[in-house]
Amino acid sequence: MKNKGSRINITLECMSCRSIDLSEKRTPGVFRYTSTKSENTTNRLELKKFCPNCNSHKDFKEIK
Repeated sequence: MKNKGSRINITLECMSCRSIDLSEKRTPGVFRYTSTKSENTTNRLELKKFCPNCNSHKDFKEIK
């Protein structure tokens, strides 16, 4: 079986949850996903995923 190589765990956080006030959101708080990426990648990952707090697809950026 092939090895996937060295991969690191990352956390993706919804960027719009930080700036939206509570009246527009379905639930309070900031939603986060966990994923993996190659250790050779130097730039931060940014994906468009579904945020259940905002109830729509939003940009998720990698946080430390």
